[in-house]
Amino acid sequence: MSDEFVLYETADGVVTITLNRPHALNAFTDPMIQAATAAFKRAGKDKAVRAIILTGAGRGFSSGQDLAEVQERQGEFSIGQHLRHGYHRLILGMVRLEKPIISAINGIAAGAGCGVALAADIRIASDRASFMLAFSKVGLVPDSGTNWFLPRIVGYGRAYEMAITADRIPANQALAWGIVNRVVPGDQLMETAQAWAQKLASGPTLAFGLTKRAMNRAWGMSLAEALEYEAHLQEVAARSHDFNEGVHAFLEKRPAQFEGK
Repeated sequence: MSDEFVLYETADGVVTITLNRPHALNAFTDPMIQAATAAFKRAGKDKAVRAIILTGAGRGFSSGQDLAEVQERQGEFSIGQHLRHGYHRLILGMVRLEKPIISAINGIAAGAGCGVALAADIRIASDRASFMLAFSKVGLVPDSGTNWFLPRIVGYGRAYEMAITADRIPANQALAWGIVNRVVPGDQLMETAQAWAQKLASGPTLAFGLTKRAMNRAWGMSLAEALEYEAHLQEVAARSHDFNEGVHAFLEKRPAQFEGK
């Protein structure tokens, strides 16, 4: 399944989802948001898919919302409804998808594009990538999950600085701040992302998904509640094929052959 605005390619248990409006630095329009949301939904339902890569076509990851589209809809446009029916569904769909998502950030990730990049579990950046909360340049508040993700990643002070200055944060600074997990030369980005994804796709997918659920839920829990939830999820994981295989492989001193279930 590919769309004019979002490409969807599957190989060896890995789906690569590519934002595909390179002439506009992959700025989001309503159809593109809907296509990206549908792509993640499909990847979540497909049992053969065990890891996802999200990247952008051309020289940008995503420059954020296409403001030309907003201008064209002036008068009938409610930005609140736009967020609720568009970006919110995309971001929540990514966070709730219990398979590892890697953002391969090939260029600028600005505004909503930054929020979408941050919604991934692992972020690998090209040395040509950069991050920017551009909202204040047009008199808006950060959205698309950035107010939730960014302070948790870099701390309040740095997140607020990014929001009010709209400064561009280059890849190496993003690495130092913890925004990305790795920075690699641009011509090695997709090779590196594919290597990570292939490794994850051969791992215990159920355990990866339960870990993602546990960490996301823990933000709103007390320690006692988080401990209890861990115990619940561990019961689920311990009944899985992969746990049984992992134990046998350990005892037999051989590599585990996980099936993701």
